[in-house]
Amino acid sequence: MPGLLDYLALLRPRQRAEWSIGIYAGQSPMAMGPHPSMAGHAALTCRSLGAVRADGVADPFMLRHEGEWLMFFEIENRRSGKGEIGLARSPDAAAWRFEGVVLTESFHLSYPQVFEHDGAHYMVPESAAAKGVRLYKARSFPRGWELQAELVSGNFADATLFRHGGRWWMIALEGFRQTDAMVIFHSERLEGPWWPHAGNPVSVHNRRTARPAGRVIDSDGQLLRLTQDCESLYGRGVRAYVIEELKPQTFKERPAFDDDRFILAGSGYGWNASGMHHMDAHQVGQNEWIACVDGRRTVWHWPVWDRLQARWPGAPK
Repeated sequence: MPGLLDYLALLRPRQRAEWSIGIYAGQSPMAMGPHPSMAGHAALTCRSLGAVRADGVADPFMLRHEGEWLMFFEIENRRSGKGEIGLARSPDAAAWRFEGVVLTESFHLSYPQVFEHDGAHYMVPESAAAKGVRLYKARSFPRGWELQAELVSGNFADATLFRHGGRWWMIALEGFRQTDAMVIFHSERLEGPWWPHAGNPVSVHNRRTARPAGRVIDSDGQLLRLTQDCESLYGRGVRAYVIEELKPQTFKERPAFDDDRFILAGSGYGWNASGMHHMDAHQVGQNEWIACVDGRRTVWHWPVWDRLQARWPGAPK
């Protein structure tokens, strides 16, 4: 049973990272900044979720559907202690309204990559806790999701799917904080079978560039792979790499910039003061892009109050 020291520990304030979601805009995915309408504010925070008690929101993916933007993202649920997938809507990608939780499992979910294929909508959330990459299909979009298939089995984080050269491709991180290996799979069909790339693992013990940081972007005929830097600090910033060659037997890429700079990083203040680790960018016009991103700040919290909030729906946030 908990002792006196355990109870006293609940009364001591602690620090934790709080993730929020923002909207960026720019002339290209490589030159994005805060959306003019945001004025330095986040689009969604853990306080945007009504009665849902959360410690943060992160990993946003969005798409355009029937004249509005839909965003799917991870909710760090305080009561369950695991990630769940939330939904928000916006007419202009600037003002967002939370619609609720649309997917939850007995294990942690995050990184809900959503896309349309052959007239249907699919989601591939991170499900490393279930030891596999799982494909969900919308039976009633955007709220109703059901498991369609397990694409590959194993401990894979942030598996990112895209089409290239008439095939499906998947890039993922295998063994986070263990082998930290970048791996690639490919398939002729979305449902599989999926085959490992001949060069797997493409890199090993690489916390600087191995972990995906969002959807692979087709920009001016170039495939851009986004990566999150976890080398010295989790979610320090995002870099971009140009995929120069991708075939079942070969893989070659280069930094998008000669100095290998971050394209997203902590601003030093506000909702993304201490880091950023995700971007989902979409072209909306000629030389006009919009993206949902996430960022973190360090906040003080009291464990005893967190527990009360998780168990008492009426407690103020």
